[in-house]
Amino acid sequence: MRRFVWLSFCLLAFCNQAHAGENAIVPSLIPQPATMQVDADAAAFHVDARTPLHADGDAAKRVAGQLNAFLAKAGRTPLPIAARSKGAHGIRLDIDADSGIPAEGYALTVNADGIAIRASDEAGLFHGAVTLWQLLTQGEGARVTLPAMRIEDAPRFPWRGYMLDSARHFQTPAQVKQLLDTMALHKLNTFHWHLTDDQGWRIEIKRYPRLTQIGGCRIPAGDAGIDPASGRSAPYCGWYSQDDIRDIVAHAAALHITVVPEIDMPGHATAAIAAYPALGTEGRQIPVSAHRGIHANLFNVDDATFDFLDGVFAEVAQLFPGPYIHVGGDEAIKTQWQASPRVQARMRELGLADEAALQSWFIHRLETLVHAHGKRLIGWDEILDGGLAPDATVMSWRGIDGGIAAARQGHDVVMSPNADLYLDYLQTDSPDEPGGRPRPKLIPMEKFYRFEPVPEALDAAQRRHILGLQANMWTTDDVRFAAVEHNTFPRLLAVAETGWTPQAGKDYASFLQRLPAWNRRYEALRVGHARTPFRVLLEDAPAGRDKATLRLSNPLGYPVRYTLDGSEPTARSPLYAAPIEATLPVQLRTAAFAVGTALQPADHFDVTAASLRSRGNAQLQPCIAEGPVLRMQDDTAQADGLRALFNVAFMQPCWRWEQAPMAGAGSIEVRAGRLPYIIDQSEEENARRRFLPARSAHGELDIRAGSCDGEIIATAPLPARPDADGFITLRAPLLRRSDATEALCIRFSGDFRPDMWVVDRVTLRP
Repeated sequence: MRRFVWLSFCLLAFCNQAHAGENAIVPSLIPQPATMQVDADAAAFHVDARTPLHADGDAAKRVAGQLNAFLAKAGRTPLPIAARSKGAHGIRLDIDADSGIPAEGYALTVNADGIAIRASDEAGLFHGAVTLWQLLTQGEGARVTLPAMRIEDAPRFPWRGYMLDSARHFQTPAQVKQLLDTMALHKLNTFHWHLTDDQGWRIEIKRYPRLTQIGGCRIPAGDAGIDPASGRSAPYCGWYSQDDIRDIVAHAAALHITVVPEIDMPGHATAAIAAYPALGTEGRQIPVSAHRGIHANLFNVDDATFDFLDGVFAEVAQLFPGPYIHVGGDEAIKTQWQASPRVQARMRELGLADEAALQSWFIHRLETLVHAHGKRLIGWDEILDGGLAPDATVMSWRGIDGGIAAARQGHDVVMSPNADLYLDYLQTDSPDEPGGRPRPKLIPMEKFYRFEPVPEALDAAQRRHILGLQANMWTTDDVRFAAVEHNTFPRLLAVAETGWTPQAGKDYASFLQRLPAWNRRYEALRVGHARTPFRVLLEDAPAGRDKATLRLSNPLGYPVRYTLDGSEPTARSPLYAAPIEATLPVQLRTAAFAVGTALQPADHFDVTAASLRSRGNAQLQPCIAEGPVLRMQDDTAQADGLRALFNVAFMQPCWRWEQAPMAGAGSIEVRAGRLPYIIDQSEEENARRRFLPARSAHGELDIRAGSCDGEIIATAPLPARPDADGFITLRAPLLRRSDATEALCIRFSGDFRPDMWVVDRVTLRP
């Protein structure tokens, strides 16, 4: 612990060399090892392109090759692999099954003679090589000097997971393998692959070819569903052949990652029912959905449906050698079952009291099928409802209560609560965030980091059922792979440290000091990652005639430096400590710094009287106090070119400008766009939607002062449809004048589903 404290102090004090280490690096590792002792007084070891990599045996040679491959991918020179000889100088990789090192663990030693990595299994040796890769990619140049150190390391949890949703939006096999590579460098070991949903069936099942032929395609909502050249429908398609899946599974296995396939049921079944309508409760032909939200389509409970599912499981079990098949079980709206005479008759035949009991019976029957193919069943925490199947594992997403209940019943649990570990929630208030769920639940890095998977409410025996944790990347709003990477990295590092490092060894301040080294690694690997947590946010507000108050912040709390004359900030520029009162116009340049270095290129803000009188969508706030707000794209399909993004409180569409400078304003201009209303919700949620009643045929722009119930200060009629580019510009005179700053509520009257109007920009005119 004294060594750990010394290292943390060294990091926090920006120490960058060991005393006897000839400018040796200070190790900056994520996840933090279980124990690490750095001897600053002992001789260091230098690694360069000539340092030999000694590996005896096939397993050690495989790991040596993987280390070299990752070095090359990061732009470093691979090391020469040599046969082991007695007293060999260099890097030594050894597997010793009798070493007593825990599974997946390793020991790494650096001294003047070289580097030694030992493990009891190949997975542990691989993790040790990943630690060495981090050390070698931390320094600059062809020669890296490592201080004398000893690391003894093993993971805290056996399940350190990442889920990718390929059903809502499809990623290519190459992109999936890139994610697996990066997972491995984070020491994650479980890839949960969400392959079926209402919006797509992505896995080839040879017995049922229509699952991909029909279920693997949809017609997107909005412009993306129309071919601009012909005006015809433009389907969005994608699925993985069985050869693709075998290749991906083998790639994961080589990285010591287990792939867990998810075939979601009895809900989230629209794509399957579109392919084979007889599977549905209503038995009618339906399209694959282009809408988000919770759908009512459920599998029926006929014996023929279970025969179908048994055929699916048979092929899935052959493709995925891991122990689990995930069957979903979440968000199964029971209205179709309730309305179906056939289902109700089946319930009476089975002696079941209600539809929750029927779902429990459904899951129990699935478990029998899964067991018959040599697998264990895992599902979302709804599988607890009505009684849990005997050998089922629970993935707790609606908070941790489901996980607590399951562990108390003796079931294994993976913690994956949506409020703490969902990567589709945005991480900052930056206007540069991609699609996702921005409000009311931003999930910043710190919240990911501070999540503790083992609840205090469990006793010691029950805690042993907590297998670990998992972060989930739902892709409803992430059309492009770049957005998937942006939302995943670097927040996945926080999950990796929680999954690997002992709880007592975690420290958020130390984590933030180690984090910038990963920015450089991501850049070298060409892995997309979020820059927004490392940039500077500006909140500007009028402070009188020709003056503004500038408030700066960095989402992760790194120090911010700035200039007001248009020059680029440096480590010697003023340090932001309090709001800046600036005379307009001002050329503000800002950057967050760590260890005297800017974390990202400087942000440029040109603040003028005119800029204060205009606000874009991302600078506005939702008017509602509670309720979901989405950062939605104007379509749901991959398409060439950038698409507009809008923050939308879809249950009650409205936007709020907190400090609108009304002095001198005579009119207001609103640029508005038309967005497909691609939200399917339950009847209860539909009843809670609120739309301002229209006073004319096409509705009105409605702007009020103070609140959405306040005085109307501007209004203008809406057209029947937008212009050819999907937007309109509305201009309305202010019905009264003011010399103060006021909050404005901007709305559109009328219910225009399946479309809706959204605010793109609001500008006050003289």
